[in-house]
Amino acid sequence: MDKPTVAVEILGQTYKINCPKGHEADLKEAADYLNNQMQEIKDGGKINGVEKMAVLAALNITHDMLSSKKHVRSNEQQLRELTSQLDDALTHQTKTG
Repeated sequence: MDKPTVAVEILGQTYKINCPKGHEADLKEAADYLNNQMQEIKDGGKINGVEKMAVLAALNITHDMLSSKKHVRSNEQQLRELTSQLDDALTHQTKTG
């Protein structure tokens, strides 16, 4: 299966990345997001070196992703509890109604 090559730019440097067909837009969106994160770190002026900026950006993105996953799991748990309470109420109503 052919994998298209997608050119993305991060901090002014162009990278050619192999990408599964049909996922080119997702790759470009991810690269734009990473570029923006790294640009913010660069603009902060406290971190020198692209490698250090990349590691810090990766840590920030990973933290955001993990926090988001925890939030989703919490919401899913609340939804399960509400569904269970609703099922109990409907079962009770059916038995008494």
